[in-house]
Amino acid sequence: MKTVFSPLHAGHGGQMELVAGAIVPGFEKPSRAEIVRARVEAEGLGPILAPETHDLAAAARVHRQDYLDFLPTVWPLWEASGKSGSAIPFTWPTRGLRGDVRPKTIDALLGFYSFDGGASFVEGTWEAIKSSYDVAMTAADIVKAGERAAFALCRPPGHHAGAAFMGGYCYINNAAVAAQWFRDQGAARVSILDVDYHHGNGTQEIFYKRGDVQVLNLHGDPMTEYPFFLGHADECGAGEGEGFNHNYPMPFGTDWESWGAALDDACAKLQAYRPEVVVVSLGVDTFEKDPISRFKLKSADYPKIGRRIAALGLPTLFVMEGGYAVDEIGINAVGVLTGFEGG
Repeated sequence: MKTVFSPLHAGHGGQMELVAGAIVPGFEKPSRAEIVRARVEAEGLGPILAPETHDLAAAARVHRQDYLDFLPTVWPLWEASGKSGSAIPFTWPTRGLRGDVRPKTIDALLGFYSFDGGASFVEGTWEAIKSSYDVAMTAADIVKAGERAAFALCRPPGHHAGAAFMGGYCYINNAAVAAQWFRDQGAARVSILDVDYHHGNGTQEIFYKRGDVQVLNLHGDPMTEYPFFLGHADECGAGEGEGFNHNYPMPFGTDWESWGAALDDACAKLQAYRPEVVVVSLGVDTFEKDPISRFKLKSADYPKIGRRIAALGLPTLFVMEGGYAVDEIGINAVGVLTGFEGG
């Protein structure tokens, strides 16, 4: 399996985030991607390729243009305002406030285009975002050209980014962009299978009213787990999308027996949908030692995920999302891929 990776991800490093009442160093750090890359090499998964450069036309198919235009301007605007340190959103247009009028200052714009304080910027953040997008697009090209699968080692991740909002360390929704690109290249139906611990709220928001992209999420119950405000089992899609959004919220402490049963059910629904390609939002923060998650999967469980996805028999694009137990992230992420290859 070919892996696509860019060292430019490291420009998004040293950023701070707002979480649990404190400004802390970001859990989403450069070592995550480097450890996964090293494991790909150690396991002999296949060649590691640099991404080709793409324009943002594919991103504009799922993201609003004003939002995309904003992202490259954040750091210049932050510096021009005389501020230093990480650019972090801190105020948001919640219920009863005006979310329909675009403000002018960088502090207001950060809140206007986000849903939390986890999508912060430093000087190299935009270059990392763009490189992550290029990684996903290049890997999608590989699958479109006939490969059984490819791995987009994206950083920063993407599945919390919606049509016009960032959050949860995510800026451009790489999995959603790839799914739309496959549609635009002629695939009649595409499925996105999100196995990250945290609900892919951005992906759901983008495709919720559409029937041509099926979205399946296995995640922590939003009644008790971030990002909280989407991901309930009764969210099944709307309009033309009714019946094509499937959520599997699960409680703290979920182990392989329960999680694997949810995966089996999701895969059955995916097969019934009969997509032409599968995009996997590959988060491995379901791991028992993950510092910001509460499931109990073990390293030995991750190859089982790969084998189950391989059994679908469909062209598959793996897009890296979350996973913050840095010591094991390579073992677990690549475990899914080697399980797929041997499946």
